[in-house]
Formats: sequence, structure tokens, C-alpha cells
Amino acid sequence: MKILVALGGNALLKRSEPLTATNQRANINIAAERISRITENNQVVVAHGNGPQVGLLALQSAAYTEVEAYPLDVLGAESEAMIGYMLEQELGNVLPPEQRIVTILTMTEVDPKDPAFDNPTKFIGPVYGQEMAEQLAEQKGWVVKPDGPYYRRVVASPLPKRIIEQEAINHLVDKNTMVICAGGGGIPTYLDENQKLHGVEAVIDKDLCSALLAENLDADLLVIATDVEGVYKGWGTPDQELLSTLKVSEIDELNLAAGSMGPKVEAARNFAQHTGKRAVIGALADIEDLVLGKAGTTVVPD
Repeated sequence: MKILVALGGNALLKRSEPLTATNQRANINIAAERISRITENNQVVVAHGNGPQVGLLALQSAAYTEVEAYPLDVLGAESEAMIGYMLEQELGNVLPPEQRIVTILTMTEVDPKDPAFDNPTKFIGPVYGQEMAEQLAEQKGWVVKPDGPYYRRVVASPLPKRIIEQEAINHLVDKNTMVICAGGGGIPTYLDENQKLHGVEAVIDKDLCSALLAENLDADLLVIATDVEGVYKGWGTPDQELLSTLKVSEIDELNLAAGSMGPKVEAARNFAQHTGKRAVIGALADIEDLVLGKAGTTVVPD
């Protein structure tokens, strides 16, 4: 099969874990080993999140006040290269030496008039207690929102319209190259009236971008690998229930959170609806069983 694996930012760096290079390397090492288990007789493309990483880069940029802070599109490019480098290296350490692996710095076109710019929802950076989050919001002009028991910075997350490097990615995959791409949903860009590309201050949801990428790759399966076992009905309540299968028509009834599981399920729905194929959401540790349909939540067309 041709499989698109979308790694969540929190699958690469655990919640509340210090944002150190050592911790990130250790988690990426685990991710690479897990992915290696599904590569035999399959073509695998890897996309990944960057929420914690791009938030850290934004903090580091803001700390140096001698120059203006770098915009989020540039920080997104930095995070793509940083995570891609580690993934490419660690995958190369566990896959056969003849397996070609390449990281593509990927740009994604968005609509500069997307309503998401008026309602930031994408979590980036580390977690904070409420008091610290409110102080940082006041000091830095951030928007902060609850993320479970914590608080995090949120930024605009416009919908992906087009992956600029799609043709190049397709060509490499057709030549049996493992491609790491669309990191963090791709670098957010827009076309002006003269058809010139520009960066924009945003972070695209990597799951929605991954679904678009998988569709345009003609992938057989979209795997959204995160740090939870799947989609739960009644999450956080005594009656919560892990859903093994979820039909597209059943999704709206779940009322999923916009900043966490919501985009993952929406991405799975997009892929299933547009291709007639299945998508699966679940824990990275279970990736073999996710591919086989024995773990996680499988989203299927009606």
C-alpha cells in the first residue's frame, strides 16, 4: 500500500516534557522505529506536526530584542528543517541502507481572507498554568486558550488550499523514495494579484494538510498517529468509550474540540469522503495494528 503517516507534534514531544533537543531526538528515535515496522512492501510518506517546536522557536526569537521577532512562516520553515533532519537521520538508522529518504521543505497555499485569521485556534508552544499564560498574553500580545488542564498560545490556522511542491513529492514517491514533507502543515503562503508567493503569519493544521497530501498522492491509507489510542465518545467523562469505527455521517454528533481531536477527525473525514478509502487515528505505538485495522479509530465513508 501507499501509506501517508501524519505524526502529531505531541507524538514527537510529549505534553509537559521539556522542549530539549535530547528529548525530541529520543522521541523521534521511537517514532522512526515504529514507522520502520510498516515499510516492508509498502510506500510510506511521513508528514509531521510542529506545534511545540514552532512555539519554542517563537519564544526564542522573541527573547532576542535587538531585532524584530521572525514571523511564523519563517519559524515554520525552521521547524520543518529541524524535525525533518532528525526524522530523516533516525529513519536512515533503522531502515535498510538502500532505502532512499529525503526531506522536502514544503510550502502550502492558504487564502489570506480565511476567517481563521479572526479566530485563532491552533495551539503552539509549551503548556502553562493559567496565571502564567495570562501574564504572557498580556506581555506579548498573545491569544491563549485552555488545552485540557493547561493553557497554551493559539494562532490562526487557515485551511490548506494547495501544496506547492506536490508534483515533486509525487515524482519522488513514484521512484520509491521515502519522503518527509508538509511539516507542520507546510509553510503558510499566499498568492498575490501578480501570482507571487508570500509568507503569512499562521500555522496550518498538519492533519488537514496531510489529508490533502494523501489525496493528491493517491494514497491507500491515511494514518494519523498521535499520543492517544483513538477517538473517544464522551471524552473526559466516566462513560467515555473508544470508537473502533466511525462513519463520516456520525462525526458531527461527537462535538469534538476544535483545537485537539477535531481537526484530526475532520482530516480523516476529508480523506474518506474524497477518496472512498479509510483513514485511521490512534497511538503511534500501535502503528502496525493501525495499518491492519486492529487498533485506533477507523474512519470510513458511509
